Amino acid sequence: MLSCPARSGTFFMSVQSSNFPPMDNYFIADQFSMLAKLMDIHGENTFRAKSYSIAAYNIEQLKDPLPEMDRNSIAAQKGIGDSTAKKILEILDTGRLKALDDIIASTPTGVLELLQVKGLGPKKIATIWKEMGIESIGELLYACQENRLLMYKGFGAKTQQNVKEAIEFLLRHKDKFLYAEVCTYAESFEKAIREKIPESRFAVTGAFRMQSVVLDALEWITTAPPGQLSSFLADNGYSQIESTDGASRFRGPENIPVTFHHATNDTFAKRLFETSCSSAFREAWGPLHNELGSYKDEEDIFRSAGLPFIPACRREDESVITQARTGMLKDTIEVVDIKGIIHSHSTWSDGSQSISDMAKACIGMGMEYLVISDHSRSASYAGGLSIEKILEQHAEIDALNSAFAPFHIFKSIECDILGDGRMDYPDEVLATFDLVIASIHSNLKMTEEKAMQRLLTAIENPYTTILGHMTGRLLLSRPGYPVDHLRIIDACAAHHVTIEINAHPRRLDIDWSWIQSAMNKGVRLSINPDAHSAEGFRDIRFGVLAAQKGGLTKAFNLSSMSGMEIREYLENRKSGLKR
Repeated sequence: MLSCPARSGTFFMSVQSSNFPPMDNYFIADQFSMLAKLMDIHGENTFRAKSYSIAAYNIEQLKDPLPEMDRNSIAAQKGIGDSTAKKILEILDTGRLKALDDIIASTPTGVLELLQVKGLGPKKIATIWKEMGIESIGELLYACQENRLLMYKGFGAKTQQNVKEAIEFLLRHKDKFLYAEVCTYAESFEKAIREKIPESRFAVTGAFRMQSVVLDALEWITTAPPGQLSSFLADNGYSQIESTDGASRFRGPENIPVTFHHATNDTFAKRLFETSCSSAFREAWGPLHNELGSYKDEEDIFRSAGLPFIPACRREDESVITQARTGMLKDTIEVVDIKGIIHSHSTWSDGSQSISDMAKACIGMGMEYLVISDHSRSASYAGGLSIEKILEQHAEIDALNSAFAPFHIFKSIECDILGDGRMDYPDEVLATFDLVIASIHSNLKMTEEKAMQRLLTAIENPYTTILGHMTGRLLLSRPGYPVDHLRIIDACAAHHVTIEINAHPRRLDIDWSWIQSAMNKGVRLSINPDAHSAEGFRDIRFGVLAAQKGGLTKAFNLSSMSGMEIREYLENRKSGLKR
């Protein structure tokens, strides 16, 4: 059965296509309306922008279709005039409006998409883009989750919540999904279908079973008769997308495609194996066991090949087969192996709860320690801490440690890596922290050369303990700046710097595919939730799922250290001793 923590979680715009569009008054009005909005976003002439907006309204009110009018009479229509008429004729003749083409070309695609978020007008979008530096819906959602919007004029708590809900609605109507977005849905869906068709077998498979961070469908193996399955889904609002001899694909009210691979009891294990491994893994498996016959379960398949069971999440790279064959396949980390919360934010910067409340939540989870790492001073958008505020926060942490002992709160900071790679505070300030997480938050549009210079310089700083979200990526929203992962790993090995696995389901950065490389070089990783509230601690689960996919063992995970172990580790590191 699936197990997943609960998590709160069609772009139609009149951007002209290369094909000649169907022409009516509404289409023409849309061009003027879009032009007006984009001019406002860019801060262009307010009077002209307003005139285009008025023109859009007047065009919509016309009773007669513009394409059927005598061209000489268009300028005489109520509220049109010569200037607007010329642009209408341009649209009628070419299907395009050059002024709109030009301004679209100078607008990031993600900013255009922000126009579909309910409650965001041009002025708010301008603030989001030009002041917050946000250029996509996904980035904006992440900012809402970190309470970033509250720092800007015109964005109160209610507005931020409304924007967050509007984005979540839009994201439910796209073609790719984060694992975290679909896990609760998958669990409830499977429960419902098992209850309705109890006599048939069901097993989740595909990208979800392989714990892929992004997927485009949910998949199951089933022995249910296709007709019975189709009837159940049709009764619950699902429509069939396609059907073959081997599989049926449906889409339901939540817009998440679901695929059922049909099997018999004899072929069930075989189909499950075939659909829950990569093509590279399956190809490498061939020489070991070409003909898959009838098996009672997947374990039987591995036993017949003389191999220990390989979890589906590890069946990406063929090298895992070699590890299994040579006895080198290790047990991967589990959620229960996490002993403390590293990387969390409080109300001292952009978190939504006090340090005391965050600590109490940690204690309630059975954790042994909490690492408070609020933002540094350059992150003014996130309420970054001045040096004076750091001293005040440290005094509060000292008092809380006396009250909560033996539970311990470590003093940390998520320190911005500046444009030249320097840290956001002088060394004498960095020395006051138990550990420092170094992260890039600004000027993310960099060449690899620039990104590497910043990161390597920060790694070389003796006070850098953890390298935070290495690439700055936001899944399905922002690809992250280019880096040479192997050079970064080598530098972290040389300077005894831990690499973060940021567990926020929109980050999961460093990517799981580099975990084995880090471990091979003796580099520790750390599954950190980057939590801005106690609820964010749940994201550890998603970090663990990604870490399992990369083969991370608890021995290599910093946040798996006990309270005593991590205190000793940090003290030794600060005194210049090796790990």
